[in-house]
Amino acid sequence: MVTIITELKNKFQRGNTCIQLIYINAAVFVVIMLARVLFMLFNQNLDGALCWLELPASFGRFAWQPWTLLTYMFMHAGLLHILFNMLWLYWFGMLFLQFFSAKHLRGIYLMGGIGGGLLYMIAYNVFPYFTPMVEHSWLLGASASVLAIVAATAYRAPNYSIQLLFFGAVRLKYLALIVIGLDLLFITSDNAGGHIAHLGGALTGLGFAVGLSKGTDLTLWINKLWDAIVSLFIARPRKPKMKVHYGGSDRQKDYDYNARKKSQSEEIDRILDKLKKSGYESLTNDEKKSLFDASKR
Repeated sequence: MVTIITELKNKFQRGNTCIQLIYINAAVFVVIMLARVLFMLFNQNLDGALCWLELPASFGRFAWQPWTLLTYMFMHAGLLHILFNMLWLYWFGMLFLQFFSAKHLRGIYLMGGIGGGLLYMIAYNVFPYFTPMVEHSWLLGASASVLAIVAATAYRAPNYSIQLLFFGAVRLKYLALIVIGLDLLFITSDNAGGHIAHLGGALTGLGFAVGLSKGTDLTLWINKLWDAIVSLFIARPRKPKMKVHYGGSDRQKDYDYNARKKSQSEEIDRILDKLKKSGYESLTNDEKKSLFDASKR
């Protein structure tokens, strides 16, 4: 068991940002499923506790649990829910990395989830159709984040073709339009919150791609914030202070050098005094040579 955990840890560390996001989602899902089983063995229900990690539609509830704007995008309702989301995340995440950086992927995943969550809450509190559902609705899943990645990639490479089962080659721009169009059509379905969040994520991804094409990186702030938060929990190794150790021979060399320089300086001063008093002709050949050498230094 320890070997398996170590191997998974190594794969996580070696994997790119897309793989790491999938690992995080899978780990959260497995932990929650195991917790459900444990609670059921004691005839307890975990749903009440999980509501503190899911995004509520009510602004009043959200005020008590603002962290859910981040936590909800790493949670899933069931095996098929996480399976389809992770497949889309893998396919389009790897494609995204061909046109953008790894930090952009991390940033747009988080921003897409935030954008989708905010639009979900706003829509449920603005449109009268959703009024009866506000107090009893919660959002979870990575769909908004994934749609942000899809939209950004489709904007960056609209004519890039991908192969779809039963449909053959489809350009990204048409695939994105179809997905967004379906979300608009089903905005009043049983999964209305999910479809609204998809639209919010897609708009966020589109805004990121448009901004980046004009030289503005909208993910810069959230990446800096994320790095700052992570740095609080991960201690960086201290760099050892550099110490210079002098051996006895080194100190002796320094002493000899300084003594020699002092002796040369005193000799030049003596020759200059003699030159002033008696003139150049009074100097010996060795003194003339020493004076000449000193003038060249």
